[in-house]
Amino acid sequence: MDQKTLALEVRDLYAQLNAKRGEKPWDYRERTEGFVTDVGDLMKLVMAKSKLRGVQGDLNSLIAHELADCLWATIVIADELDVDLDKVFRETMAELKAGIQTKLQV
Repeated sequence: MDQKTLALEVRDLYAQLNAKRGEKPWDYRERTEGFVTDVGDLMKLVMAKSKLRGVQGDLNSLIAHELADCLWATIVIADELDVDLDKVFRETMAELKAGIQTKLQV
């Protein structure tokens, strides 16, 4: 199963869980708010990796988990906003690569 399929499957399970709890499913706005929270959690772990704060648990595993949470949110938000993430990622990387290569030649 590819990442997008798995991410959307988990999104749908969250929607079912919310419905069971009598809550509405999240839309891209609420999911983006959650994404920002995940990025904040990731930053705290990066700070811990740099010895700027303490953390309980296996730091590398915690960082990996937060990165996966961020990837999941990115995939789902892109889908909900009709962004072809694979296509746009490739285009953006090509643009960045070309720009960097031009600067390296100067």
